Amino acid sequence: MVNLTGTAFPWLSLLVLMLPLGALLTAMMPGKEARLAALTTALLTLGVTLVIVAGFDPQQTGFQFVEKTAWMPSLGIAYFMGVDGLSVLFLPFTALLFVGVILASWNAIRTLPRLYFALLLVLECTMMGIFTSLDTILFFLFWEMTLLPLFFLISLWGSGANRRYAGVKYSLFMLAGGLPILLGFVLLALHNSTGMSFSYPELLQGSRSKEIQVAVFFLLLVGFGVKIPLFPLHTWLPVVAQEGPATTVALLTGLKVGAYGLLRFGLPLVPEAALEFRWVLVGLGMIGVLYGAVAALSQTSLRRMLAFSSLSHVGLVVLGIAAFSPQGIQGAVFQLLNFTLIAGGLFLLTGFLHQRTGSTELLSLGGVAKSMPVLASLFFFLGLASIGMPATSGFPAEFLLIVSVLETHTGAGLVVLFVVILGAAYFLNFYRKAFLGEARHDIIRDAPDLKQRELGVLLLMGILVLVFGVYPQGMLNITETSSQYWVSLMLPTGSP
Repeated sequence: MVNLTGTAFPWLSLLVLMLPLGALLTAMMPGKEARLAALTTALLTLGVTLVIVAGFDPQQTGFQFVEKTAWMPSLGIAYFMGVDGLSVLFLPFTALLFVGVILASWNAIRTLPRLYFALLLVLECTMMGIFTSLDTILFFLFWEMTLLPLFFLISLWGSGANRRYAGVKYSLFMLAGGLPILLGFVLLALHNSTGMSFSYPELLQGSRSKEIQVAVFFLLLVGFGVKIPLFPLHTWLPVVAQEGPATTVALLTGLKVGAYGLLRFGLPLVPEAALEFRWVLVGLGMIGVLYGAVAALSQTSLRRMLAFSSLSHVGLVVLGIAAFSPQGIQGAVFQLLNFTLIAGGLFLLTGFLHQRTGSTELLSLGGVAKSMPVLASLFFFLGLASIGMPATSGFPAEFLLIVSVLETHTGAGLVVLFVVILGAAYFLNFYRKAFLGEARHDIIRDAPDLKQRELGVLLLMGILVLVFGVYPQGMLNITETSSQYWVSLMLPTGSP
């Protein structure tokens, strides 16, 4: 029986509803006031998420802050929201990243600023809905609603000449990935042993035949794999990273909702099939880890190097999930939260660099550390965190993942250890060429360093990276109970 705990005040509904209202207000404001309206809404949203985390009981199994209202009762569809230890921390981390993106875009957006900032708030609303939905159809609606703001953000404000192509390619990939997700959810509801339902807790309690589980497993794996992305469904990522606005790419690489979907829906609802085909997850994770690192080594664009680095890191997350152990799940959630700070922060810094130099190609860089020492220092620090440097939040997350993979799949664990070396190689090599040495162009020699607003955003992210690196238990305490429950769903007999 899944424990559900409600609340006297609908905090999650407030969280989701205040964002589109803020977007509407932002769209009606002139330029400067639109920025202030968007920032105010994002800060209020961050405040609400902190209230939710403060009221969350990490020792309790099940979902808290639950809100449920009949929506389409004849089909078993409801407005059903709640959070547990696997999802609650995504709320403040997501809100913080959006605050950073708004501040990073403050003076960079000169074309249609009202529309840009309004779309950011709409996108934040959909992300919050994804992390809080406990009805599969409601989750799918929020999932699909991300397409509209992202298409326009990439197509209208991208920095590359092929930004419209990138926007179309991303949208087509996501639409193609959405169809198997919807079909998988419908199959789950129609073949649920306790009756037709799209309620996630009810689907967890029900059972399905092995054939249905296998079909749903591969449908959801493909659907969520497009968004994660898994090899070979990743081809949209380097294109969007190269052509799209750096702030939007920071959101796409920082918020791995595909991995969250796989963790939340893709495996616990079909445990028998997931156990039988765990080797598929391990294989895809290994390929992603290795391919992403090797591809990053050969890049001459900072954006594409970071994109392939992200592909490698999310492959390790998939391996951690496939370990089906509490350590693996905690490490996966920890690393997904790290992405918002580390990958998101690196792309924000890349955007600041692009604004000052007009390029992020290796041939156009060199000597950045002399003219922009603060930007270079923060980039170096977050880059070290991304490769798991001790005393940063990247270390405990990677350590948990590597240990869990070594315990269950030793061969894959050895591949991961090898890729850790490759990760240090591609980052340090690129950093040496792009940031150190003599500046080859006047535009770099004369470029200003980070402004106070930009510095404030990245310093906060850097401080959190240090805090969770030195004291990871603060995060692990929140995820421990839910991680153990997740494993009990996958391994009810305690089998490895």
